[in-house]
Amino acid sequence: MMDRNGTCALALMCGLALSGGPLAAQSAYSVSVPPPPDRPVMFQTAEIPQIRVVPVALGLVHPWAMAFRGNGDILVTERELGQLRVIRGGHLLDRPISGVPEVYAGRLRAGLMDIALHPDDDALVFLTYSKPVEWEGLEGFSVALARGRLVGDALTDVRDLFVADGLDLGIAASRLLFAPDGTLFMSVGGSYVFAGTGELAQDPNSHFGKMLRLNADGTVPADNPFVGRPGYRPEIYSLGHRNQLGLAFHPVTGDLWATENGPQGGDEANIILAGANYGWPLASYSRNYAGPWVSNTPWLDSFESAQVLWWPSIAPAGLAYYTGDRFPQWQGNMFVGSVMVGRIGGTGHLERIVFNQNGDEVRRESLLTELRQRVRDVRQGPDGLIYVLTEERARLGADNGSLLRIEPVD
Repeated sequence: MMDRNGTCALALMCGLALSGGPLAAQSAYSVSVPPPPDRPVMFQTAEIPQIRVVPVALGLVHPWAMAFRGNGDILVTERELGQLRVIRGGHLLDRPISGVPEVYAGRLRAGLMDIALHPDDDALVFLTYSKPVEWEGLEGFSVALARGRLVGDALTDVRDLFVADGLDLGIAASRLLFAPDGTLFMSVGGSYVFAGTGELAQDPNSHFGKMLRLNADGTVPADNPFVGRPGYRPEIYSLGHRNQLGLAFHPVTGDLWATENGPQGGDEANIILAGANYGWPLASYSRNYAGPWVSNTPWLDSFESAQVLWWPSIAPAGLAYYTGDRFPQWQGNMFVGSVMVGRIGGTGHLERIVFNQNGDEVRRESLLTELRQRVRDVRQGPDGLIYVLTEERARLGADNGSLLRIEPVD
């Protein structure tokens, strides 16, 4: 695969890994990691005396995202295999859903990523994935949004609604979230200083390093902030992002929140505003993987400031606000999945953040630290319980992913 400058992206990435560069640092594990629990386990928390963590499904391969259907099915994407799995009646079906588009996988975050169901018809399935493409005469892959109709256990009428222009190095993550007005938010990451793509976040003619807003048919909403502005992609809703891995609406204010990964420290949770610039990589609290600061300033007045910061990095992934009645003490709390802390493997967990009535952060709690799992996604289920996807790459193999359910202990 070649990038737009004729550089061999595969050689670039392999060279970084073999030389002990940032990719090697990302994949280093210094802690022996156990498998996810195969039976219910109890934990104490700060505000709830005891919670129970129940395994719903084991043996998933790098699960990325989940979605709940009205019939009780839970759909789970497996990133590396490019498969869409079904958990039905508490059991993981052996056969994946057929009809998923061809997915490029096998490199970092490339593969089948997020899933969203249409709010008015949960048989309409929206998927983000790494799509093999040719761009400016070069073969590679990019980030795409596809839609299909689920009939039985097969996707039908599958077609791409959007494909990002340009070639991805396999590091552009993507999340989806339907807004109350029926539009669809789609994050497209991939703005990495170490890979030479950091400048894309500030390039208004690039989809990478952006939050996009689309109609459910893939067209551009007429009220997007940059529609008709020369040099700007009309799909862009906000820019200056690195890699956004969690999206959720605040249950009271209605604000769109997104979690964003920094390299080492400087992870963020942001309120996403139309037309706003969030500064990456010109202003950041992060250090590059090799140690130097990303920027000579952590903030500038011309950019939006983060609402929540993490130092050291927790590699934030999924994002959810709790609104159910099963955990009254947690209502309104933000839950963020952590892949690892401080670049140390085996330190993933679920983070709970509490805000006061003015929206100011007042405390944090790390949950499920004893499990030492990479938490890739977190969602509130229709039953008011909290569901967590883990994808720890333990030495026991790549099929160690799990879906866990957090319950109160009465």
